[in-house]
Amino acid sequence: MKNLILFTLVVSLFSCSKPKEKLKLLDEKAFSAEVDGKKVSLYTLESKSGIVLQVTNLGLRVVSLWAPDKNGKFDDVTVGYESIDRYINNTGERFLGPIVGRYANRIAKGKFAIDGKNYQLPINNNGQTLHGGLKGLDMVIWNVDSVSKSTIYFSYVSPDGEEGFPGNLKINVAYSLTDENEFKINYQATTDAPTVVNLSSHTFFNLKGEANGTITDHLLTIYASHTTPIDSVLIPTGDIASVANTPFDFRTPKAIGERINQNNQQLKNGLGYDHNWVLDKKGTDSIQLAAEIFEPASGRLMQIYTDQPGLQFYSGNFFDGKVKGKYGKAIKYREAVALETQKFPDSPNQPNFPSTRLNPGQVYTQTCIYKFSVK
Repeated sequence: MKNLILFTLVVSLFSCSKPKEKLKLLDEKAFSAEVDGKKVSLYTLESKSGIVLQVTNLGLRVVSLWAPDKNGKFDDVTVGYESIDRYINNTGERFLGPIVGRYANRIAKGKFAIDGKNYQLPINNNGQTLHGGLKGLDMVIWNVDSVSKSTIYFSYVSPDGEEGFPGNLKINVAYSLTDENEFKINYQATTDAPTVVNLSSHTFFNLKGEANGTITDHLLTIYASHTTPIDSVLIPTGDIASVANTPFDFRTPKAIGERINQNNQQLKNGLGYDHNWVLDKKGTDSIQLAAEIFEPASGRLMQIYTDQPGLQFYSGNFFDGKVKGKYGKAIKYREAVALETQKFPDSPNQPNFPSTRLNPGQVYTQTCIYKFSVK
């Protein structure tokens, strides 16, 4: 997208004033409940620049995120449900908008070892463990430590043995909307025993607005020269493969659907894009631009910044129209995209991947930023 930006004026989509149109925000009463003896609520954040975020402390789900288009019209650009009941008694897509973990993405056969001790996690995805197991961080009630107009702080202690993971893991997450039109997520975690940690946000985006059409015409750029290829059950083979001359080369802007149906074994394995990109980072810990996604009709541009080494791009291959979003419209095939900042899938079993081990005395940190503008 850098080349496009050289030739295209990127203008701010917000003024310092509040949005002129009245947004149809979700009813907080529909999210008021008690689950596992804890209070669940819906919280609304607003930036000075105008973007609005609604989040529930059930799994820290992003329920709605309103951003304007090039004409100043606001749309909710995330996929979600209109009530807490639909998240709790879910019969459709489970991972709409939450924080996932303790281990985001997949661990092969749910098995790993630390210092010679073997651990077995619950199996919940085609013989593998996905996003933390049967009741990951997406299905627990987080504490709300403080909330202001534009920032909310959450915490949760995942007890030793929860979903099979060792160590009492203390986790703090902050959601904030900045004056620079950013949705920023800050993570921090500590443990009292050696464990593995890989957290991520599983927010689904459609820059046309929820259920307003395909994402295959979105233009995507991923600043990565390599991916981690997967086998038939979406577990990395351990290889680091170049994207050159493949449908996985998004180093310059490409429509998501341009090559998604090519005769390529990796695309067949993922039923489209459901892969981890190895980001081309300068240094290891600094926050850098990882990807950009642009929707031409609305003019919305979303940039993803991260300090993590990987980015999982999932092209909504399993949506089938059976699940309706919060406004009553069906979410159809490839009508939402997830761009998850992370370490690599199955790292505990892949010695050549960046380590996800966390020891007592160490602090796990991560920052992810979704920045909105228009062109």
